[in-house]
Amino acid sequence: METSMRVASLPEFFRPILWSYDMRQIDIWRDKKTIIVQSLNYGDLEHWQWLVRTYGREEIKKLLAEIPITEFRPRVRRLIMLIFGIEVFSHASRSTH
Repeated sequence: METSMRVASLPEFFRPILWSYDMRQIDIWRDKKTIIVQSLNYGDLEHWQWLVRTYGREEIKKLLAEIPITEFRPRVRRLIMLIFGIEVFSHASRSTH
């Protein structure tokens, strides 16, 4: 699909969880990782449902497998694992310093 045809804006209910981003500049495809991480960490059921409708459960699961567990708040990790069927999160690599 041509990129210009895929450009869509986020619903206004995302503004509170993307407080540090310019909503006019966010592209739901280019900024998918940011939107998913922020939504899972700070969103509610409405945000999570929008994610599944927009990106699909399998696409979210695939992206989650690449994101280090440290990017998610401890209180949502287990819920993410249950809802999206994640058995193991990626771990952030340790620094050698």
